[in-house]
Amino acid sequence: MITDEPVLIVLAGPTAAGKTAAGIRLAEYLKTEILSADSRQFYSEMKIGTASPSGEELDRVPHHFIGHLSIHDSYNVSRFEMDAMQKLEKLFRKNRYALMVGGSGLYIHAVCQGIDELPDPDPDTREKLKHLYFESGIKVLQDKLFEVDPVYYRQVDLNNPVRLIRALEVYFSMGIPYSLLRKNKPKSRPFKILKMGLELPRDELNHRIHQRVDKMMESGLLDEVCQLLPNQHLNALNTVGYKEIFAYLEYRVSLDGAVENIKTNTRRYAKRQMTWFRRDEDIHWLHPMDFTGMLRLIHG
Repeated sequence: MITDEPVLIVLAGPTAAGKTAAGIRLAEYLKTEILSADSRQFYSEMKIGTASPSGEELDRVPHHFIGHLSIHDSYNVSRFEMDAMQKLEKLFRKNRYALMVGGSGLYIHAVCQGIDELPDPDPDTREKLKHLYFESGIKVLQDKLFEVDPVYYRQVDLNNPVRLIRALEVYFSMGIPYSLLRKNKPKSRPFKILKMGLELPRDELNHRIHQRVDKMMESGLLDEVCQLLPNQHLNALNTVGYKEIFAYLEYRVSLDGAVENIKTNTRRYAKRQMTWFRRDEDIHWLHPMDFTGMLRLIHG
């Protein structure tokens, strides 16, 4: 990429693909800092189950948006877009390059192209929809969305209750389908963007996922989740690695069964991440150890 403008380098890919290690190596080479685009790592109480960078890794390269929130804080992708843009403005004053690393496609999209300004959620409506989900399951949300907004129904990840609830709360609050409010027009950015994706053969990625889950358990994931049990109703904790252990703590599954469920659901999560990223034709795909290939893309 030959340009005199500031450059945001995006390092994306599925969980366990090696983004953290590759990002730190790249940031050290470019003498820059890292913006995390992993929405699960935003919360300070969720270190082990989200595979947040270790203290040693954080010491090697300054990171932003790692553990900067509490699970009790209200936060969304629009806030992240604003916060990340402000941080990039400061970083580009002292460095030509900035690096964004993560697997949350919507958050990466927010920084690269912007997010439509949508109404703040109505707390009562959201609570009713969350209660409906917990009582009746995700199929009810899917059916309601198909009824009120078939266009967005065909676009959304139907296995993501957060997205379904958000679309439904917008509709019930405003009476307007969510799809009509999403303009999807890219915003102008004062920097160039280079997107790199890390991928591994499926068998290798699955092996790394299983190893990571085992390491999480050895590092104290059970204790971490036990401490969070009184807050399991919070949206931040409705994620892989936590909800499976909650099921164990409520005697709904054995511990071995919970661990296997984490592995299974993490594999499914990685597959959904790749489905999202594969839609982006601007991503250059590389092996996580192909540092030469990354430099070739950066320097043209």
